[in-house]
Amino acid sequence: MTKPRARDLGLNFPGTPGSFNAITDVGGVQVGYHTLIDPSRHIRTGVTAIVPRVERDIPTPIWAGHYSLNGNGEMTGTHHVDDAGFFVGPVCITNTHSVGAVHHGVTQWMIDNYREFFDNEHGWAMPIVAETYDGDLNDINGLHVKPEHAISALNNAASGPLEEGSVGGGTGMIAYEFKAGTGTASRKLDIEGTDYTVGVLVQANHGLRPWLNVLGVPVGEHLSHGRFRQKESGSIIVIVATDAPLSDSSLNHIARRATIGVGRGGTPGGVSSGDIFLAFSVADEQALPQHGSTVTSRQQLSTDVIDPLYLAAVEATEEAVINAIVAGRDTPTFKPPGHTCVGIDHDALIELMQRYNRL
Repeated sequence: MTKPRARDLGLNFPGTPGSFNAITDVGGVQVGYHTLIDPSRHIRTGVTAIVPRVERDIPTPIWAGHYSLNGNGEMTGTHHVDDAGFFVGPVCITNTHSVGAVHHGVTQWMIDNYREFFDNEHGWAMPIVAETYDGDLNDINGLHVKPEHAISALNNAASGPLEEGSVGGGTGMIAYEFKAGTGTASRKLDIEGTDYTVGVLVQANHGLRPWLNVLGVPVGEHLSHGRFRQKESGSIIVIVATDAPLSDSSLNHIARRATIGVGRGGTPGGVSSGDIFLAFSVADEQALPQHGSTVTSRQQLSTDVIDPLYLAAVEATEEAVINAIVAGRDTPTFKPPGHTCVGIDHDALIELMQRYNRL
């Protein structure tokens, strides 16, 4: 049965979504998953892969910027993003102890897919791999994610509507003490007569129940059943994609706006949290620096007109987090054993939103 999304429950989020209301509304962006679930071995984990651009034989730069709200986490390759303003290859998200295995798998996938480039030149791979901790629901120390699972997720990447919740890297994740995981949303907008799209994918694993707000309603204060934490100990990864031509400086600013979208849900960003955000643009495709001209030029929107992109990133991030929570289902815990991480009660959520006149 298809899982309902936040809008299916009547939640009236602002803004106009794309056809899929997903990061895949941005042209060329594809997403794939590899999900690992084996309750008998306490395995609930996986890999999420985002392919920004369907490449040919030689990869091309993906213009990007990144921002860390709280750095108790990992997103590889961001030092290069900060210096160069771009990355090359895909983006993957997994659990904390599987960054190395996924990095290995993505590197192998890049070598295989850009074989001529790596064989005939001094090609090197520095993929983006991010993580959040799933040790409450998954035997994270079992190191169940292998390089081939990252390759599988990448090979599964496609456009179209996306599954949410307990899928890919989000399989073992929790948000506001509800079962959550992977969520996505998008916004369509117009700037000076040209249409653009902003798409967001989150791996939501953050927040305490009393903090949770949905469209301004203090949901967490009312829906308190099944709490099991006293201290915030999770993280959230946000990936923002757009087809608007932007400078790396503007993309840094877009990545920062994910903070506001996450904050609308109620979290202040805990000291134990890895809240790390990446924004990229698929526009203005160019060759790698070593293949380009001595003098190059870039296309970019004037900073004077990009406020609508900021708002779109905020709105899509906010909705993606709630989509991740709405997709959650009751899941037994690994640590502590014998408990259940509850999925949010849809009927109770609807009744509460009606009470506050938010439907």
